[in-house]
Amino acid sequence: MNAAIDIQQVTKRYGNFTAVDGLSLQVAPGELFAFLGPNGAGKTTTIKMISGLLMPDMGTVHLCGYPMGRDGRKAKAQLAYVPDEPFLYEKLSGREFLEFVAEMYALPPDVKRRRMEALVDRLELGAFWDKLCEGYSHGMKQRTVLAAAMLHEPRVLVIDEPMVGLDPKTVRTVKDLMRELVRQGGTVFMSTHTLEIAEAVADRIGIIHHGKLVAVGTAAEIKASAPQNSTLEDVFLKLTNEAEPAPASDALAS
Repeated sequence: MNAAIDIQQVTKRYGNFTAVDGLSLQVAPGELFAFLGPNGAGKTTTIKMISGLLMPDMGTVHLCGYPMGRDGRKAKAQLAYVPDEPFLYEKLSGREFLEFVAEMYALPPDVKRRRMEALVDRLELGAFWDKLCEGYSHGMKQRTVLAAAMLHEPRVLVIDEPMVGLDPKTVRTVKDLMRELVRQGGTVFMSTHTLEIAEAVADRIGIIHHGKLVAVGTAAEIKASAPQNSTLEDVFLKLTNEAEPAPASDALAS
């Protein structure tokens, strides 16, 4: 696989606790990958290692062929990361925040203007983007951070719980933006607790439990490993309720 995200035998420990244990995973260009797991399974730690916010104790992470490490500038240039708790500079307006992000990526003025106008329109930011971010609701912050992430047209979008706090119309818009990025050859790595969203939008799904990948495949492939008429929720609960995870089977591995 010509991987946009290539994780090889990655382990991350906090003291005696192993958060991620020998994880290997590849996600292709043009793929929307959903990453599922219960609280404490290792999802956030994995996302932070993909994004270069944490360094693995063992193993390697590559984005679009570039190693993510302490000097991972080329890898990070391919990436946009949207955390589950959106961060904004509260004394800036939404417009000023997007201007700031555009300057960081050195976007030419005409490109910056065109992309900002398009994203403000798609995500309906115009009603509040000249107001200070300190007064934004969670949903308003989430939309602004997503617009900022999309400004430089990343090749890889890593997004954690993208639909939390969003109204149904914006949820649809976010789904559309992710699918458009994928159709253009980009990659989306989405962590979520919402199984219905994962099943509806993802090309493949990975389930992590106790830091290990216990299933990888399309929703149909994962459900096919269980008794007939099992739902994705049934399979997820079975896999993550076991005391110790089993390795992902060959039938489910990508």
